[in-house]
Amino acid sequence: MLNRLKMDEQELISRVQAGDETAFARIVGLYKDRIVNYIYHLTGDYEKAVDLSQETFMRVYFKADKYRPVAALSCWIYAIASNLAKTELKKRRRALVVPLEQIQNDLQSGSFSEDAPDTGLARNLKQALDALNPRYRIPVVLKDVEGYSQEEIAAIVNKPVGTVKARISRGRHMLRRALQKSVSSARGLALSKEFENGRV
Repeated sequence: MLNRLKMDEQELISRVQAGDETAFARIVGLYKDRIVNYIYHLTGDYEKAVDLSQETFMRVYFKADKYRPVAALSCWIYAIASNLAKTELKKRRRALVVPLEQIQNDLQSGSFSEDAPDTGLARNLKQALDALNPRYRIPVVLKDVEGYSQEEIAAIVNKPVGTVKARISRGRHMLRRALQKSVSSARGLALSKEFENGRV
């Protein structure tokens, strides 16, 4: 079944390289939802995920002649999506630099509000995943959410399999630590509320 899919993919991309728009529409149909979901897991922004997935498929179409069948077509598409997501995350990091004076002004004016922490596992996991450096987040999402093998991930991120294994292991370890920390702080908050209410 998997070999048949790979043969179908090779035929589709060959037809795209020859200018067949129907074959391109078929590729988009096969991968659009998966790519949007993947980019959403990396960026945490659904609208941006949709935009970047459209950009991914534009690149697939206009750079189809650059595709070489050394890896599955899906690996090439995910590699394009990964690079676009990494660029987006770098832009965000640069945009997050806030002048110290603005922070002081916000503190003095009381602009900051403290949200009550959400102890839900899904929210904590999303926050922990968002906090991971993309070098760990991308392999972890590809492995644990998208279900790719370490060899396929190595082809997508263009790194040796050993590096991919190490990054998945390190990323999972960092996620586990972040989740343990959020659970501990939630318990601490619950205990402090009980203490304030005179129950402890």
